[in-house]
Amino acid sequence: MGGGSARSRGEHVTGSWSARLHVVTGKGGTGKTSVAAALALALARGGNRTLLVEVEGRQGIAQLFGLDPLPYEERRIATVPGGGEVRALAVDAEAALLEYLDMFYKLGAAGRALRKVGAIDFATTIAPGLRDVLLTGKAKEATTRSVNGRRAYHAVVLDAPPTGRIGRFLNVTAETARLAKMGPIKTQSDGVAALLRSPMTAVHVVTLLEEMPVQETLDAIVELDQLGIPVGKVIVNNARPPLLADGKPTQAELRRGLAAAGLPADRATVAGLHAEAKAYLARRELEDSLRAELAELDRPAIELPQLPGGVTREGLDVLADTLLR
Repeated sequence: MGGGSARSRGEHVTGSWSARLHVVTGKGGTGKTSVAAALALALARGGNRTLLVEVEGRQGIAQLFGLDPLPYEERRIATVPGGGEVRALAVDAEAALLEYLDMFYKLGAAGRALRKVGAIDFATTIAPGLRDVLLTGKAKEATTRSVNGRRAYHAVVLDAPPTGRIGRFLNVTAETARLAKMGPIKTQSDGVAALLRSPMTAVHVVTLLEEMPVQETLDAIVELDQLGIPVGKVIVNNARPPLLADGKPTQAELRRGLAAAGLPADRATVAGLHAEAKAYLARRELEDSLRAELAELDRPAIELPQLPGGVTREGLDVLADTLLR
């Protein structure tokens, strides 16, 4: 970290993003990894250091930033104006389990021996609950880590599993804490469960203005509320600007407009354009109704624009700008 003055600048920049652990979820295909990356860039502004974590083994962060696959170590992947930086970590459940065994049971060599006989792979594959305990535990460790009395990261952004699995993923440590009566697993599970239910955590849900993503957003927020896990913002990705004024253009109006612009205004062209306008207006009406459903959640919401050039580094900076407004 850049010290107290850097943190102060960062707090000014990120005032509406006060959590320290930002969990980003959303239905598959909504662009949650891109949004998580943009949020990490935004929170790094003002001289901060943020950590972007992925847990699903997809190497989505590396692909997004044009890097080779990330190892199980924190490394810098981007810098931002003002001296801030984003580091990334691809959490591997097997490596996390070895780290856990070494940290709590001093089983460094023994753990490696277990790996050779396939026991580690067996444990992390056959016991998905254990896998999620390790993944959330690593995110918690990074969020609360201190170096020389200062926070290692101003914020941690977790590119989490999709909405259909987010409740089970974040609640696994609470379930584990109930099953384990004592020992390091009990202690760790209690700590992670408490962090995830504290103001230090916010779960942001990414959606598109489409029926299934919006429905999954509604369902996920109900589930998270029931689990007592704080919900942050609803982020509508890929929002399109309105292209037509209110009202349906008639074919006569279209014909006059085409002629005024010096474009072909024959019957087939006008009819085709009229059909496209009707389809667009129907689509916009559906989007408005879905937007109204999201508004009924009474949650802070942000709409991110479409990126005409695709998800490039410049595009991520555009999204970061919008997230900070």
